[in-house]
Order: sequence, then structure tokens, then C-alpha cells
Amino acid sequence: MTMTMAETILARASGRDAVAPGEFVTAALDRVVAHEGLALVALNMEKAGIKKIWDPERVVVSLDHYVPAPTPRAAKIHQMVRKAVDAFGIRHFYGINGGVAHQVMVEKGHVVPGDLIVGTDSHTCTYGALGSAACGIGVSEMAYVMATGKLWFRVPETIRFVLRGEMKTPVTAKDVILKLAGEHSADFAQYQSIEFFGAGASSMSLSGRLTISNMVVEVGAKFGFFLPDESVYSLMSEKDSRRAEMLSFSEESPVKDVYEMDLSDLEPQVARPHAVDNVAPVHQTEAVPVHQAFLGSCTNGRLEDLEIAARILDGKQVHSGTRLLVSPASREVYQSAMKAGILERLVAAGAVILNPGCGPCFGGHMGLLAAGENCISSSNRNFKGRMGSDEANIYLASPATVAASAIAGKITDPREMM
Repeated sequence: MTMTMAETILARASGRDAVAPGEFVTAALDRVVAHEGLALVALNMEKAGIKKIWDPERVVVSLDHYVPAPTPRAAKIHQMVRKAVDAFGIRHFYGINGGVAHQVMVEKGHVVPGDLIVGTDSHTCTYGALGSAACGIGVSEMAYVMATGKLWFRVPETIRFVLRGEMKTPVTAKDVILKLAGEHSADFAQYQSIEFFGAGASSMSLSGRLTISNMVVEVGAKFGFFLPDESVYSLMSEKDSRRAEMLSFSEESPVKDVYEMDLSDLEPQVARPHAVDNVAPVHQTEAVPVHQAFLGSCTNGRLEDLEIAARILDGKQVHSGTRLLVSPASREVYQSAMKAGILERLVAAGAVILNPGCGPCFGGHMGLLAAGENCISSSNRNFKGRMGSDEANIYLASPATVAASAIAGKITDPREMM
């Protein structure tokens, strides 16, 4: 009997030959990732009298939400994290020099296809792009994981999306996941696993796959998988000494539902305030004034994202009434974009380059919105108050749409700028 990707990984991690949806299993974790949340995890462990973690080598920490620390409270949290890293002997610590933890995990080779990974952030599901079962958990659960290396899971049902056709530039993977959210709602896949198959999935860049897997949590999913191909196995085996197991994933395994999506006629999409599933084609939101445009986050701060924005901005200027903020997802992306001249092109167009990290995405600092302002963002959430004032409006879109809108000073179809 063939199993889905989630079932295959949970069976392997729990020492079972097979598992079925609805079953509960206790599974061993392959990797754990934490950011500033490690401070509360360590505090919970201290209260419980736990002084050691099960395997320091399997824990990865990167400070990303408040970088550099904008308040005394944030500085204290960073101090607590550094003390915990030292006390627990965690070697894979990237501090404020790594970038967004999810990007760092991939760049540094801490993800192998078939892994079971948990993190102190809801967008840990990003690693499904590499064929890894990954999800976010709370700090109390993480304290248990840190102590034991195990956690219980309910085996999820699986929904499969078959992606047909090929996207036409400047339509990107962000438009695919926004379209999916708009058609199926924000709770459509509650505690279920989503698999992406078909020619449209297999031809998609790794950056695009990471974008889609990152946002499956926005439709309620526990996991979001792409089938790892030979290029993914090769890439990650170069970065990690662990040998990636060639798991037997099949498009024929039984699933709850199967949907098809044709990418060939997809147009740019925009999620309007204040919900990720309040989605419409860009032409239905054009002319909305844009006071701030943000390019970055764990969803769309990779080199491919910065490059398409630079292509659109080349020879043009950011509108005088708009601020364009750019935050590369990691130090590695920052350096690559600098060497390739991408940052220079963005700056020449009027962008402000921020340090790698989460930046304005969640309103922690850098680029807060005032009441009555509109922001178009390449990030993953547009909830009221997330990026500053709860009287501001956040629109989600692809890096291409963000760049085009920054030039026009209003939400604009990027196809008009190519």
C-alpha cells in the first residue's frame, strides 16, 4: 500500500510500517528550529528543572524577528536566547547574522527530504518544499521536544493539488498560493496535509516551492509538500552529511480530495485587507493608493524575488508618495544580491535596503504603518494591526506586483511594467 508524503514520514519517524489518517503517533524529530521563542522555551525548561536538551546538534537557532533589538525588552530576549544557546551547547546558532530562520535552515543544509521538523514559528511548514514534514508548535510543546526529542502527532488527511501548465512571467508562485487561498478559504485544509504534484509543480523553482509551502498554514494546513526531485536531493546532500533517504512518494496514493489548477492563464493576485483569503485578481484592486511597499519576509525575500523586482524597477523611480522597503531573507541572500548588483539597482530606483530578517512583516519594528496608510507587501499575512496601526490596510502580492505598485504609487498589474 502506498502512503501519502505525511503518512510516509510519520510512519518512519514513529517506527511504524504504516500509519493512517486519524491515528495518533509519537514520533522522533530530525531537526528543531527556534528564533526569539527559545527564550520562553528555556524559561519553561528551567521551571521544570530540565538542564539538558536531548541532542544539541539537531537544534538550529537564528534571531530574526527583532533584529537588531529595537527595545530593552527585545534586547533582554536576545540575551536570554544567547544564554540558553551556551547552556545547552547549541552549535548551530546564527544570532543576528543569519537572517530569517526558515531561509537559514535551507541555506545551511539543515533540511533533508523526509525529515520531520518542528519550530517555534507557524511558517516552519516552509520546508515541505524540500519534501520534509515540518510545522510550527508552541513554546510549551517545544520545551518537551527539547527535553525528549519526541512529540505526538495526529496523522493528517491529505489534499492533493495537481498544478497544470506553466506560469507566464511576471506571474509567480505567490500568485498561485494566493489564488488557492481565495478559492478555498483560510480554514479549508485545517490540520490536513497538502501535496503539490503535476508538471506545474515539478517545473517550479525551489524558491517558488518555498513560497507556496510557506503559506499553506494560511489555509489551515499542517504540512505542505512538493515531491523532492533529484536536484533537491543533490543540493541538500551537498550541504548535510546525513544521507537523504529516497522515500517512495506516489501521486497514486489515496487522498481525501484532489483539485486541479491551470497555471497557464493565471493572472497576478492580491489579498485585500484584512484576510489572506480575501483575494482578487490585480485588475480588481488597481488604483488603490500605496503609501508603503515591502519586499521581503520568509515568503518572498529570496534572490529570485529581489531580482524580478529589480527588473521591473530598472530605469524607473519609486513614486514620490511611496516608500519601498527591501529586506533580504538572509545574510547569504543579501551578499548574493550585492555581488550581482541587484541591491544597487533597487537603491538606484529609490528603495531603502533593510538588514536581513523579518523586518516590517509583523510590525515588530522597521517600517510601521500609520493610521489610514496602505501597504502592499510580499509577506504572508495582512491581519489588522500586523504592520503597525490597526487603522492601516495591508495588501499581499507577489514581488513583481509590489515593485510595479511602488513605481505607480498605486496597486498596479506588473505586466504593464515588463
